[in-house]
Amino acid sequence: MEEISITVRIADRQYKLTIEKEEEEIFRKATKLLAEKLMEYAQNYAFKDKQDLLALVALQYTTSSLKFEEQASYKDNELIVRLSEINNVLEKNIYSV
Repeated sequence: MEEISITVRIADRQYKLTIEKEEEEIFRKATKLLAEKLMEYAQNYAFKDKQDLLALVALQYTTSSLKFEEQASYKDNELIVRLSEINNVLEKNIYSV
């Protein structure tokens, strides 16, 4: 895997990152989405400085991430139950033949 250096701009600050070349597109997309969210929050909320906006955006994304993890966990558990049911049906049919 090849590493590259990129510079991203978040809340008027530049950050130099070393990432895998394959991840560049996702980092650029994330940076763009973050800038859009910061602008949206700036238009809709009173704030003292950009750190307030970053905190709100971080809270939003962390909350979304936790919800996604809970949904994925629920679906994984549901899948395990269904596979177990299928396995039981198959075992019954194999042994009855």
